[in-house]
Parts: sequence; C-alpha cells; structure tokens
Amino acid sequence: MMHRRLAIADRCDLIENAVQRLSQGCRVGTMGMLDGRICIVTGAAGSLGRAGAARFAAEGAKVMLVDRDRTTLDATLKSLPEGQATAMLADVSSARDTQAYVDATVARWGPIDVLVSNADISGVIRPVIDYPEDVFDAVVSVNLKGSFLACKHALAKMRDGGSIIMTSSAVGVTGDPGIAAYAAATHGLIGLMRTLAKEAVARRIRVNVVVSGPLDNDSRLVLDPDAGKFSETVLFLASDKSSITTGGVVVANAGMHAALIDKLYR
Repeated sequence: MMHRRLAIADRCDLIENAVQRLSQGCRVGTMGMLDGRICIVTGAAGSLGRAGAARFAAEGAKVMLVDRDRTTLDATLKSLPEGQATAMLADVSSARDTQAYVDATVARWGPIDVLVSNADISGVIRPVIDYPEDVFDAVVSVNLKGSFLACKHALAKMRDGGSIIMTSSAVGVTGDPGIAAYAAATHGLIGLMRTLAKEAVARRIRVNVVVSGPLDNDSRLVLDPDAGKFSETVLFLASDKSSITTGGVVVANAGMHAALIDKLYR
C-alpha cells in the first residue's frame, strides 16, 4: 500500500512539474500554436511571406512555400528548420501551377489547415488615362486572380475549421493616384474574401483579409512596423485564437491606412 501511495505521489509530482513548465512558457515536445497544422504561403520569398512562414514553422506547422523567384525561395527554405517546410516554384496566376502546389502539399503532409495568399506585384505608377492595359491585366491576374485560384483549389483540400488569409493593402481601401491596377486588385480581394467567408462558414472555415502596407513608408503614423510584427497578426488569424473571426478586414500597417484617409481630406 505504501509503495502504491508513493507511486501515485510520484505521478502527481510529474503532472505538477509539467503544468509549471507549461505555465512558464516552456514546451513539452512541440506544442506551438500551429502544432501539426499544414500551411501554404504564397509569395513566400518576399519579406511578409518569409516572416509569416518562419513564424508558422516556429509554432510547429508544416509549410509549403510558393513563389516564382528561385533564388529567394531557396534562401527562405534554407532559413527554416529542416523538415518543417518545402518549396515549389509557381506562377500563382496559373490554374495548373496552383493545382500542382496544392496537390503537392496534400501528397506530402495531408489536408490543408491554413492558406496565406500573399503573392502580389505592384505594376507601374501612371494615371488611369496613361496606364498600360497589359500591366493592368498582369497586376489583376497575379494579385486578384492568384488569390481566387489559391482559394478555389485549396478549399477543396482543406480541413473543416481551417483558415484562409489574404493580404491586401491600405490603398485597396483608400485608393491613391497612379496605382489604379494595384488598388483595384487589392480592393477586389475584400469582395472575394467576404463572398468566400459566407460560402465557407458551413465548414467552419474562416476567411479574412489583412491590410498591410510598405514597412518603410513615411505615410504611416507613429508605430514602427516590421515584417515580424505583421506576422503576429497573420499567426493570430491562422490559429484557433481567431475561432470567431471571419469575413473581416484586419488592419495591421502601423497607421498607414489612417494616414492615407487623412490625406484625402487635406
């Protein structure tokens, strides 16, 4: 009987020690916010995509990195913990390429939990009257159609309860002279997001837009942004902490959005 009591006491001590370790922020095994989740990040070689992918991997996710720039994509992959990520070159405006990176993700790890559609191009700065039609088409094809294709193909292979995050820009809401294509495409993402949020709610899949901005832009207000801080917002939306957040436009650009609105009325 005494031996049994000691054994029970030892187990209680082990449980108490484990609880203390967790409460102090220590991990038992891998217990990140995205532990075991399967994620896709497009535009993964850019600053925002790279920071988001790194944050996801640090929180226990498996990450498919998608970009069209081989050099920076390889560098991003090498910067992540071995076994946590893989990478594919893809043109996000191509349905074939999109289907390929979705299928490769599922074949490697299983159904998708999180999609971050982050790939974009800027186009040129010209007034509407002089804006090249081919450039307009290219910007809309990558920035808006690319997200449409990513959502279309990933949603079919996504677990119920997953999360879709699209990155937009403050100018997609406020507009700005000379960037008709970029503003139109990024504003279109909000309409795409709100439509998909209503379609996916039956499967408890959350769909949101994060409004970012140039990290070194002087039009922000007083906050000091960087890609790492932005990735915290994306992590929140990817995790279970955002379980009641869907159909939303989350502004995370250090006040750039407010500054642009203020500029309109000066």
